Amino acid sequence: MSGALGAGLATWPLLSHAANDESKPPLPNFIVYMSDDHGLLFSEPYGNNEIHTPNLAKLAAEGMTFTHAFNASPSCGPSRAAMLTGLWPARNGSMPNHLAPKPETTHLLDVLKELGYETVSIGKVSDPGFPNSFPWDTRLGNINGEQDMVLVAQYLAERKSTKPLCFFFGSHFPHVPWLANERYDPATLKLPPTLVDTPVMREYFARYYTSVSKTDALLGEYRALVQKYVPGDSLFLYTTDHGAQLPFGKWDVYDAGTRVPFIAAWPGKLKPGSVNDAMICLPDLLPTFIELAGGKVPDGLDGKSFAGLLRGTDNTHRDHVFNACWGDSDCNVYPSRSLRTRDWKYIRNLHPEFQHHNHISRFAGEEQGMVYWKTWLAAAETDPAAATIVKRYTIRPAEELYELNADPCEQNNLAADPKQADRLAAMRAGLTAWMKQQGDQETVFGHPLLIGQPVTLIRSPKKALKKTESDLTK
Repeated sequence: MSGALGAGLATWPLLSHAANDESKPPLPNFIVYMSDDHGLLFSEPYGNNEIHTPNLAKLAAEGMTFTHAFNASPSCGPSRAAMLTGLWPARNGSMPNHLAPKPETTHLLDVLKELGYETVSIGKVSDPGFPNSFPWDTRLGNINGEQDMVLVAQYLAERKSTKPLCFFFGSHFPHVPWLANERYDPATLKLPPTLVDTPVMREYFARYYTSVSKTDALLGEYRALVQKYVPGDSLFLYTTDHGAQLPFGKWDVYDAGTRVPFIAAWPGKLKPGSVNDAMICLPDLLPTFIELAGGKVPDGLDGKSFAGLLRGTDNTHRDHVFNACWGDSDCNVYPSRSLRTRDWKYIRNLHPEFQHHNHISRFAGEEQGMVYWKTWLAAAETDPAAATIVKRYTIRPAEELYELNADPCEQNNLAADPKQADRLAAMRAGLTAWMKQQGDQETVFGHPLLIGQPVTLIRSPKKALKKTESDLTK
């Protein structure tokens, strides 16, 4: 498939005349702010009145809030690679976290260049483990978003190009390590039902809120710089790669890991304060940019342009989305897939005989997650409710089925309910067909921990990843 897409490149340069056609209006700028590990429900526009995110609230007031936006995978590298290629991980090759896309993968940034765009990445936009895998005209900075805002100001102030701009800025916040709590009272915060309520958990939950507020402050700085230095028509977008690094979030195909904030502002084009409940996903983003720029979206992508939603000519986009997680080093060897409609979620855990863990519960160097995880284990010794949550986190069934309107936190597994047998069979078949279409080999990356084995801690996830890549080449 990558070869077929590559063959299409021969026709794309013919589209570059769109940028030079003086009879057409100037092409819009595409400006993106991408945070890291920002769960959907942890911001004011999505109904959280406890968290302080005034710049996200301002952006939502000026534009359109999407309520049903999803990623392709709930881990950093695969999510970002799918966004930039328009291909799900099984097809672009970036499956476990920090594994680069296949070298022959065709990149949609090249299409935007042929349409006349200057493409810029500052900060953590692609995975920092493979920063040169994507053909940006300019790529600056590291994963520290606060420092990179200095680079944003410097770059924009010195920029000479008059081309339309496709500019991604990636903040590291609210990724771990979370900042010290500055303004939140841990005792009063409302914890999701998926978390064990301990004083230490509350302390770190407040730190996560502080880190979200930090990325919100950087968002305000970024918008101010763009408004100062980038002239012309601009579509501004805020999103993230996946949910919070909390149990049942990042690295999990529950909504807490796969459903992402997505807010767009486009003066004169989008109605201020509007809400859109159409289902979209991050691989749809660059196809959307290409269509809005007057180009032809290449055939064979998984991503589909939702330009019609932004133009107001469409009301719907997708009726279902898929998601897949391969894992992240030996800390997280638990491959899973999911099919989500508007109202239902089906999850297939490929190896229910594996224990489920991730960096929170197995990485010895995770000084934050491991601290509160130990309090979960202590609570589980005497509290049946805590014991239930810990068991559900570590031991999972082969299949899960959730009715999302009645059960938005995905607590009540209906896979064994005889009343849902037909639905289960239909969604099972739909996911199986998709996996076959994707060429999903169900590869296990890393070395799993089986149920019943003692939990050993991982000292060096990067070393474990190298083992994974070596195993893959055998």
